[in-house]
Amino acid sequence: MKEIIEVQTQARTEFVDITAHIQRIVQQCGVESGVCYAFVPHTTAGITINENADPDVQRDMVMEMNKIVPFEDHYAHYEGNSAAHIKASLVGSSVSVFVEDGLLVLGKWQGIYFCEFDGPRRRKVFIKVIPG
Repeated sequence: MKEIIEVQTQARTEFVDITAHIQRIVQQCGVESGVCYAFVPHTTAGITINENADPDVQRDMVMEMNKIVPFEDHYAHYEGNSAAHIKASLVGSSVSVFVEDGLLVLGKWQGIYFCEFDGPRRRKVFIKVIPG
């Protein structure tokens, strides 16, 4: 069964913690052991797992990504959002997380983040929980 999380972003580049939303879906599915897949069906957004204890980590990641891939750099793409496409490819469009005892198996400081690179927008994240 596929579930969809809708994310409304507020900034051009932003990391949104969606861990609790995904955990809620895992619990609703009733899967005790398996794998949870999260997929972002957008070419200018991504998903990653990173620290969720200190929000400065996400701020620093956004700051450094914008340095590495600046918004303006004489890109040929006519829509003007090539930087967002590049960042999305660098971060990736999916993550998979083990499920044990009905819970996502994440490290003590880990969270799952939707990564916006061309916002603000209304986005989707597809979630699939597979028993196993």
